[in-house]
Amino acid sequence: MSAPASAASRSVFALLRHEAAPGVLLFLAAILALILDNSSLAWLYDGLLETPVTFAVGQLVIDKPLLLWINDGLMAIFFFYVALEIKRELVEGHLSDPREAALPTVAALGGMALPALIFLFFTWGMAVEMQGWAIPAATDIAFALGVLALLGKGVPPALKVFLLSLAIIDDLGAIVIIALFYTAELSGVALLSGLIGAVVLVAMNRLGVTRVAPYVLVGAVMWVAVLKSGVHATLAGVVIGLTIPLKTREDEEPPLIRLEHGLQPWVGFLIMPLFAFANAGIPLTGLSLADLFQPLPLGIAFGLFVGKQIGVFGFAWAAIRSGFTSLPKDTNFAQIYGVSLLAGIGFTMSLFIGTLAFSDPEHARAVRLGVMSGSILSGLAGYAVLRWAIRSAARPVTAATARA
Repeated sequence: MSAPASAASRSVFALLRHEAAPGVLLFLAAILALILDNSSLAWLYDGLLETPVTFAVGQLVIDKPLLLWINDGLMAIFFFYVALEIKRELVEGHLSDPREAALPTVAALGGMALPALIFLFFTWGMAVEMQGWAIPAATDIAFALGVLALLGKGVPPALKVFLLSLAIIDDLGAIVIIALFYTAELSGVALLSGLIGAVVLVAMNRLGVTRVAPYVLVGAVMWVAVLKSGVHATLAGVVIGLTIPLKTREDEEPPLIRLEHGLQPWVGFLIMPLFAFANAGIPLTGLSLADLFQPLPLGIAFGLFVGKQIGVFGFAWAAIRSGFTSLPKDTNFAQIYGVSLLAGIGFTMSLFIGTLAFSDPEHARAVRLGVMSGSILSGLAGYAVLRWAIRSAARPVTAATARA
């Protein structure tokens, strides 16, 4: 390999290893979807997503368009990865210490409640639109951490931990919401099959099974059962992830850690960009400013941009001032406020909940419009506030400043 080619490959690998890389790739995938869906190639974009894909074994037939294989299949792997991350954090990570978990937990609760209330304020009395109340309650980990990474090494480590913990608890809340509120008519036989699969997975965990293959085999059968049951198939990924062992013999790497590290690049560089590409296309033909000010997109945008910052920062401020918890090490309230703005980047999770709440094209377009506008505003404002707050904190204290 020539020297220029070798240098170029090293530069590419360095870029891919950057913390902001997954978020940037998500952004590029969404932009590509928008460009294709508003060009002469729109027929190709729509046709690709509507391509029927069939899986059949005997009498078992799963026939779905490619879009639903991405949303039901690949997103199940994403939620499996999220479950691994949640379990690790709860068992031995930052969320295992109640003192460290207190602030992000309280902030996350506020960051889910306030956006939902603001959304309901805009859509009150509209029976169909109100079904999307959970859309602005979600936070996109990859995008939020990506924006934070763009601020460089001046970001206090504890601030990053706070955002990561906040987003993980937010994801846990989204999982509960999907399970409780976005479930279709149930099939008793399929649901029972899925529950049997879950019992088998728990039993394997208790019996000390550490090989990954049995979990994958039982998990695949369980995913099919849950898919047919009426409960969203992504929840199968959550159950499988939570049963993967984290504790093993001292000389053996835990399966959970091995799987989490192995899946990380696939989730960040393939699954999430594919989801963004498949769900971010918005036909802009005939779109006017008035469309953005309809109750559904306006409720989502305000929920993300206004509700998240009020909920996260307001609840965090109240918890700290009341003495219930304290500020993370080397941080200040301005930086916490900046993170509360970044929490308004809903994108992937908000779009996903939107696909569960609405299936018709008109509502889907309104959801994408609201999610993208609210997320962009939150990302830009969060970056600006954090940039100022971090620089202000790093500015040396002069004698004049000290006297003031």
